[in-house]
Amino acid sequence: MATVTANPTYRLELASSPHVHSRWNTKQAMWMVVAALLPALVSAVVFFGFYQLVIVLVSVGFCVGTEAAIKVIRKREVSIMDGSGVITGILLALILPPDFSLFSTALGAIVAIAIGKEIFGGLGYNIFNPALVGRAFLQAAFPVPMTTWLAPNFAVDSVSTPTPLSGSKFGDLLSHFSGGELKAMFFGNTGGCIGETSGLAIILGGVFLIVIGIVNWRVPIAMTLGTLLFGGVFWLMDPAKYPDPLFHVLAGGFLFGAFFMATDWVTTPLTKKGMWIFGLGTALMIVMIRNFGGLPEGVMYSILFMNALTPLINKFTVPRVFGGAK
Repeated sequence: MATVTANPTYRLELASSPHVHSRWNTKQAMWMVVAALLPALVSAVVFFGFYQLVIVLVSVGFCVGTEAAIKVIRKREVSIMDGSGVITGILLALILPPDFSLFSTALGAIVAIAIGKEIFGGLGYNIFNPALVGRAFLQAAFPVPMTTWLAPNFAVDSVSTPTPLSGSKFGDLLSHFSGGELKAMFFGNTGGCIGETSGLAIILGGVFLIVIGIVNWRVPIAMTLGTLLFGGVFWLMDPAKYPDPLFHVLAGGFLFGAFFMATDWVTTPLTKKGMWIFGLGTALMIVMIRNFGGLPEGVMYSILFMNALTPLINKFTVPRVFGGAK
């Protein structure tokens, strides 16, 4: 009779989420995301000046400092070198208006980490994207500064409004359908948040993350296709009233949200079907808020809302084990 000997190299490993199959560990993935954000940082400096780097440094500093302080207070291991706090700081800074108050930036960073992340238990336990939590707080606390825009350094006459989305919501919509306007939005020569205006810079960073396997392509593709579809339906109904679907994709924080916010490992679905549902649901909400809401932008609220639905989406999209009960 053959004797089966247990292989001593096998071991059961218990770890907190995110449980994502990747050749990158969490720390490596975080720093790769930082690298992917460099094009957006460079474009921010080119179009809005070096002061934007000060905003980024303040945001990162207070995010990392807040995380370290909370870890010390809770007598837990300080894990700031994993890069998660740095990413939150950069992401938060890049979705703020140019020349934003440093005091308000620091306050938003503290809220992002303390309320958006650590209150749930830290990395892997947070329900909502921490950077968006920080921005939502700033939007509610400082509505006027959060909607005050700086003209880019190379602004041209065709850019006649602070942001294309504001113009489409409160101004002359048809003026935003020219090839020059769409070109300005693609390269970044238009009003908007620090790191959201250059579609080219965001796409470069996002594609880099997809190619190296850190970001799953399904969420950004689902968001883009959904926005083109839902936005296209309204546009075909009344082109004079509703924006062109391509305008929806290039305007505001759509591309930044699709590549860097909606693809967060912790706060978005783990299943393939769930990713499609998440992306399409986010796209539908963005189009509805932009077309019918009181604010011109809806990316932040749409992603946060879908973050809240992620546990439910995961529950109902878990693949059935072969031979298991239906």
